[in-house]
Order: sequence, then C-alpha cells, then structure tokens
Amino acid sequence: MMIESKTIFAALSAACLVTSAAPAVAAGPAKYLDNRSTAVTLVRSLYNAVNRHEYLRAWGYFAEGAGQGSFETFAKGYETTKKVRVKLGKPIEEGAAGSIYTKLPVVIQATDNNGRKTVFSGCYETRFVQPANQATPPFTPLQIVEAKLEPATTPFKKTQGNCPQGGLG
Repeated sequence: MMIESKTIFAALSAACLVTSAAPAVAAGPAKYLDNRSTAVTLVRSLYNAVNRHEYLRAWGYFAEGAGQGSFETFAKGYETTKKVRVKLGKPIEEGAAGSIYTKLPVVIQATDNNGRKTVFSGCYETRFVQPANQATPPFTPLQIVEAKLEPATTPFKKTQGNCPQGGLG
C-alpha cells in the first residue's frame, strides 16, 4: 500500500531522531536545525522540527499544494509522537528550466508513545528555484514538493529508500 504526502504524517505519528555518524548525546531536546541548503539538510531539518514538536516549522518545509494538508491536520498526525529515526540515501538531482529537483531516498522508523515501531521507505522530492530566476517577492527557498512512503517489511537497518524513475505521482 502506498502512502502519499497527505497521509505520511498521520502514519508516522512520531517525533524524530535523525540518524547520523555523530556520537550519541544525552537525552533531551534535539539541538535546533533549520537548514535549507540541500535536500539532505532540508529533510533532516523537517524531522528535527518534528522531534522538537515544532510542527508549524515542519509544515513550512513543504511547498503549497505538496499534499501535507492543513496545518491542523499535519500537527494532529503527530499527537502520539515519541520519536522517528530517519536514514537518507544518495540524492538524485536533475535540472529543469531554472529549477533543480532532487529525489532523496528515505527510510523512517516511527515509534509511538506505546513503544510500537513501524518502518516506512520511500522518497522525498525537493525543488530549488534558482535565486537569479526570482525577481519578485516572496522568495521561494528549497522546498519539499512531494513525498511518498510505504510500509516496509524489513527491519530499519536492512531497509533502503527508493525513488522511482520519473515522478513520484
């Protein structure tokens, strides 16, 4: 079963712990991360916001019409959130008429408040409109334009994200 942008948030229903090669740190709120420089740092920032329960910031990383639904729906999807681990694959970039689209394979392990873990795999797609092509306000930063995840049958460590050729839709 395929889960699209508008239902990803309710399905995950978990805050985030972004995996990295960095050493473990003491428990507590995650250090603030808000970086739209690359698709990788954007998705890390998204889950950092979720982990910190900053749902408006998380919702703001999506382009209008990207399928994330209303803010209220988005935030409600995280009511039972405890944590999410995320594993990111190698970004795949392609240019198109003044924009750069990047597909980013993703694996997510969501843990709810009861300790139940669910693994999803799929892809986020971002769009970067070249700043030189933006002459009137508002400025459009790097944004998530589409996301598609599906439940995985393998454990988090063995699961790989997958971005289909062509579009996610």
